[in-house]
Amino acid sequence: MGAFVLIYLLCIALVGMPYLFGELSLGRNSQRNPVGAIKSITGGGSAWVLVGGFCVLAGFVILSYYSVVAGWAVGYAVKDIIAPSMGFQEFAASPWLVISLLGVFLLFTFLVVLGGIEEGIERWAKILLPVLLVLILLIIFRAVTLKGAMEGLAFYLVPDFSKITFEQVVAALGQAFFTLSLGMGAMITYGSYLPKEEDIVASGAYVVIFNTLIALMAGFMIFPAIFAMGADPETGPALVFVVLPEVFAQMPLGGLVSFLFFLLLSIAALTSGISLLEVVVSYFVDETQWSRQKSVWIVGTVVFLMAIPSALSQGASEAFSDMSYLFGESGLFGQNNFLGILDYLIGSAGLAVGAFFLSIFIGWVWGADVAADELVEGSSIMNQGLVNAWIFMMRYIIPVVVLGIVMGYVFGVL
Repeated sequence: MGAFVLIYLLCIALVGMPYLFGELSLGRNSQRNPVGAIKSITGGGSAWVLVGGFCVLAGFVILSYYSVVAGWAVGYAVKDIIAPSMGFQEFAASPWLVISLLGVFLLFTFLVVLGGIEEGIERWAKILLPVLLVLILLIIFRAVTLKGAMEGLAFYLVPDFSKITFEQVVAALGQAFFTLSLGMGAMITYGSYLPKEEDIVASGAYVVIFNTLIALMAGFMIFPAIFAMGADPETGPALVFVVLPEVFAQMPLGGLVSFLFFLLLSIAALTSGISLLEVVVSYFVDETQWSRQKSVWIVGTVVFLMAIPSALSQGASEAFSDMSYLFGESGLFGQNNFLGILDYLIGSAGLAVGAFFLSIFIGWVWGADVAADELVEGSSIMNQGLVNAWIFMMRYIIPVVVLGIVMGYVFGVL
């Protein structure tokens, strides 16, 4: 695991952060959503507008299934009250429960985005992010003080370079882009709200540092507890909802730790859900002249309806849980339920494809030199050497690296 963490950090610093600067510069230059940003460069008659359209569509789709998982987190925070004896398989297969929790999560997301940037997103970010940080620190303190926790820390932090493979590198690159919400137009959208005097290089660096810090701290929460309780760290996606509750149950004050863990997971999910919804809402506000209120409720209703198949795909509906009747026993890219297929096609491979075309657009169609001018404006950091390095990265390195991620997904490396 330590080798993966090291590669992940290198991918964040050398690829993710420079690419993020590109999306922010495009957003601030145009003051528009992903579709409007590309229209402002091409004049609107270009096929490149489809790339912006894909970003909006990706926001729709990812938010639909992401909200299902976020609803699970909300439910598990209060599970001892609503379903104390229910295992995860039964929990996820209960249609009334998962759809209700999905609706609760989306409602909170809608209410924040309804407030707009200053009164909604910025106001709640100032509340949610400090709470998130405090909760993480509390759980880390409890986890690392457990007997046997040091073995988990060694597993997490000590790299074994003999285990570094091409698959790990591609997976780390994909995780870096997902962590920073790249390839879906979120950073273009947020960049569009930044004034010209804002230092977008510094702002982007803060985003990268905070997101990476939270991602790393998650490992400090999980792996010491897993090893202290003798659980298997290679469990995979079932780790959060199956293994960790069992681990928490064995801890002193385990009920409190479990509540805090799933509460912070819900808060983290809410911040991500807000970003996804804002991409779609900003498109309709900019391009159709809908009011923010109308956009949120119409988009939200469509997202909720789109989310129902994903909510039913973990055992509540056989048709959505086992789609071998369409894709055979091996499934589509190894996925056989509706949620898993959407996640692979849009949330994994799709984001990589979106990032590839956006990197080409920023580096060559708009022009990395023009984008660099936008980066320099208001920045006290960018000197000529950094500008030249960024232009080279945006034109020649980042598109090739992101294409490697795409190929990894296409040929089933991940």
